[in-house]
Amino acid sequence: MLAEPKPSWLTVNPPSGQNYQGLKQLFSELNLHTVCEEAHCPNVHECWGGGTATLMLMGDVCSRACRFCMVTPGKPNGALDEAEPENVAFALSQMGLSYVVLTSVDRDDLPDGGASHFARTIRLVKEKNPRMLVEVLIPDFQGELDGLRVVVDSKPDVIAHNIETTLSLTPTVRDPRANYWQSLSVLRNVKKLDPLIYTKSSIMVGLGETEEEVTQAMLHLRNANVDFLTVGQYLRPSQRHLKVMEYVEPERFARYKEIGEGLGFRYVASGPLVRSSYRAGEFYLRSVIESASQRSQSYIAARAETAD
Repeated sequence: MLAEPKPSWLTVNPPSGQNYQGLKQLFSELNLHTVCEEAHCPNVHECWGGGTATLMLMGDVCSRACRFCMVTPGKPNGALDEAEPENVAFALSQMGLSYVVLTSVDRDDLPDGGASHFARTIRLVKEKNPRMLVEVLIPDFQGELDGLRVVVDSKPDVIAHNIETTLSLTPTVRDPRANYWQSLSVLRNVKKLDPLIYTKSSIMVGLGETEEEVTQAMLHLRNANVDFLTVGQYLRPSQRHLKVMEYVEPERFARYKEIGEGLGFRYVASGPLVRSSYRAGEFYLRSVIESASQRSQSYIAARAETAD
């Protein structure tokens, strides 16, 4: 049964501010798709204002039909804008962003699932914006290692792939081709191909899962050496999508954060309004700073031992 009405902690102010309005106009002029707007993300003003945005590559028609997602499902029929990587790189050079997330619809109609398109975009963005940090939220490429290797070799700073929900709910929530174990293998294989690349995943709650199932999913992600985790409330995009079974209280989100940190994630964002790319740049920078601090402490300790 749908939990109604929405609780007070899901109330947000409409997006506003100079940074938000400027980026909104620029994205519109350049005909670029952003998940921030198309998914009606409640944090769009916060992320855009902080210099982070999420662009969606390879069109706005998805070859899969997950029951939680508002992106239009259909048949892209191989259509691909070959100029898009160059256009995205140029556009980003004009935006003054410090961190960009590149994602895409699923493109099972393409031989490599769009991996080469991702890689070309990443390289051009890095070439034109050397200081910009790039995170990619990728599809599973149907479990093919060759496609994943192409993306890894293009050297993004973070590779994200979402398991979305718990093991038991996966068949109900996701497209039949989006297998829970396959998603975990994608994340695990990123680390096998390049241990230095940070990985990230996301879980939606409020779909009928138990706390034990969420903890189990976290354990599976840590076993795949995932670095960053986001946990957020599922919100129903339309009447054709899955119903919200529960509005999870902030106290339980705080508990999920505590559990995740106890399991060893480098950073956990857990809250009702948290989304997959929520404050992505902050995740990355904090992790880098913490890693540098740990290396420095280890160096100092080693020198002290040598002196003794």
